[in-house]
Amino acid sequence: MNTTIKTIITNMKKLSTLVIFAIYALSFMGANADTQEQRKQHYNLNNGLALKGYDPVSYIDNNIAAKGSSKLAHTYQGITYRFKNSANLAKFKSNPNKYEPQYGGWCAFAFAVDAGKVSINPKRFKVIDGKLYLYYDTLHSKNTLKLWNAKDDIEQINKANKVWKKTLK
Repeated sequence: MNTTIKTIITNMKKLSTLVIFAIYALSFMGANADTQEQRKQHYNLNNGLALKGYDPVSYIDNNIAAKGSSKLAHTYQGITYRFKNSANLAKFKSNPNKYEPQYGGWCAFAFAVDAGKVSINPKRFKVIDGKLYLYYDTLHSKNTLKLWNAKDDIEQINKANKVWKKTLK
């Protein structure tokens, strides 16, 4: 084979590899966009903002409900979180799955009793085995955290997990 034909074959191999990679990358980007849209549909969001602007790291690491700053916001897989300081933002970025709320930030008790998506009071929460669970209450309604605490955590979580899985389908 002469040099020109070898060069053409080599270039064709490189081009076909590049085309295959481009198709794969585009399909991954489309799947990622679908995942983000699906997450947005199931998350408790206010204009794309999770946890009503509270800092997810403060819940888990400090066991407090702390308002995040609009200047310290980060979007993870389509969901935007706010943080009270840059250290918390860095912690979240290094391990977002650790800090995301259970049940998309909806009321855990509502899922445990198969009531579906019920909003939350961001000051009503519980950290169980390093996971964030949020609850609903208002001036005129029951404090669902108290209702949750009247029962076994593991039993409640198992019930809520089953309902959450059905919700995601």
